[in-house]
Amino acid sequence: MSLAAEHSSSSDDIAASLDAVLDTASDASTDPDEVIEEEEESYVGDEGYYDSDPERPKRRKVELSKGLTNLQRSLSQGEPVDLSGGSSPKKIMCPHPGVYAGMCVKCGQKVDEETGVPFGYIHKNLRLADDEVARLRDRDLKNLLRHRKLYLVLDLDHTLLNSSQLADITVEEGYLHDKRDALPDTLKSSLFRFDWMHMMTKLRPFVHTFLKEASNLLEMYIYTMGERPYALAMAKLLDPGDIYFNSRIIAQGDCTIRHQKGLDVVLGQESAVLILDDTEAVWGKHRENLILMERYHFFASSCKHFGFNCKSLSELRSDESETDGQLATVLKVLQRVHSLFFDEGSKDNLEDRDVRQVLKTIRKEVLRDCKIVFTRVFPTNFPAEHHHLWKMAEQLGATCSTELDASVTHVVSMDAGTDKSRWAVQEKKFLVHPRWIEASNYLWQKQSEENFPVTQAKSK
Repeated sequence: MSLAAEHSSSSDDIAASLDAVLDTASDASTDPDEVIEEEEESYVGDEGYYDSDPERPKRRKVELSKGLTNLQRSLSQGEPVDLSGGSSPKKIMCPHPGVYAGMCVKCGQKVDEETGVPFGYIHKNLRLADDEVARLRDRDLKNLLRHRKLYLVLDLDHTLLNSSQLADITVEEGYLHDKRDALPDTLKSSLFRFDWMHMMTKLRPFVHTFLKEASNLLEMYIYTMGERPYALAMAKLLDPGDIYFNSRIIAQGDCTIRHQKGLDVVLGQESAVLILDDTEAVWGKHRENLILMERYHFFASSCKHFGFNCKSLSELRSDESETDGQLATVLKVLQRVHSLFFDEGSKDNLEDRDVRQVLKTIRKEVLRDCKIVFTRVFPTNFPAEHHHLWKMAEQLGATCSTELDASVTHVVSMDAGTDKSRWAVQEKKFLVHPRWIEASNYLWQKQSEENFPVTQAKSK
C-alpha cells in the first residue's frame, strides 16, 4: 500500500464524516438545520402506502448516530449530546469546534454562522474554531511526519498548466483547433478543450510525473485564484484517479482575504508547508514557504497578458523540456528539502524542525561566494538594497555591494557601456545581464554566465 493510501488527512476525514451524516439523513430532509432529525413514526410514501419495512427508521437512526460519532472523533473529543431532537438534551459546556450551516456539529446548538474560519472546500457551510484548527493541524502533523511526508500547496495557472479563452487563440495557434489526430503526439495527451468554459488548457510538460513523484514525499493541496468549477475541472485533468488531492482543492471563494492566498485555510502546520506559485505578491504572509516558479506561457494570450512582445510556445510549435524544464528542476529541490528535513543525523525532534529554514539553507548555496555590483539596473536615486534583484541575490547567498574592488566577481548590468561594465571586462570579471540572477533563482543553481551577455545600450 502506498503512503498516500495509508495516510488520511484531517480535511479528508472531516469531509467523509460529514458526507456520511448528510447521506444518511438526505431522505429525511433537505434543510441543513434539520439534517440530523429523524421521525420515529412510520413513513407514508407518495402513493399513500405505508413503508413495508417498520425497522427502517431505527436502522437509519443507528446509521446517523454512527456518522455523527465519526464526525465527533474527527473534531474535538468530548461527551456527545443527544442530537436526535429529544426534548431534554444533556447540557454541557461545548467549545463548538465546528459549525455546519449554523449548527454546532458536536452539540447541535445554533451558533453564529460567522464563528470560526470557513473551510468551505472541505464541506460547504463548514467553519472551524481557531482552537480546533490548531488541534487538527497538530494531530495531522504528527500523523504526516510518521509517514515521512510534508505538505505541498500548488498553484494552477502558469505553474502546473496554462489556459486561454478560445476567443483569444491567434491565427498562428489555429492548428490547436484541428482534429485531435492531426495534432503532434506531445499535444494529444496534454491539450484539452472545454467548450462549456469557452477555454483551452495545456498541461505543463512533466506534470504527471511530477505529481506522482511528489506524492510520495508530500501531501498536496491545489490553491488557485480561479473559481471552484474551473479548479475542479483542472484537478480532474491533473488527477483523474482522485489519488493526489481528494477534498484539498482551494479556490478563490475560499480565501479569507481578497486577492490574497493564505495558509489559514490549510490544515497543515506552516513549519511543514511548501508552496509552489508563480506569483509572490499573493503570498504576503507566507513568502518564506514559497518556491517561486517561472511562469509557463504556452498560449499567446498568456504572453500578451504579462506584457511579453514575443511569440508564445504554441505559436512556435514548441514547448518546455520534459527533463530540464521547471517542474523537473523543482522536483529535485523538493526531494532535497525533504531529505534535509528528515535528515537522520539531526538530533532535533521532527516536530521542532521548520521547512522554511531548510529552504533558506538550500537557497543560500546557489550564489555562494559571488560578490555582485549592479550598474544601470536600478532607477536613479532608488535605494539599491530595497530592489527585488538585490534582495533576490542576497537570498541566493551572494554579497551585494555598490563599490568596485578586487573581491567583486560579477557586475550585473543592462548596458555594457557604463564605467562599471567596462571595468568588469578590463579586470576579467563576469559581466552579466540581470536575467542571470533570475534564472539562477528559478533553477536553484548558478547559471553559466556566458548565456547572459550584456550589450551596449543604443544612444538616444
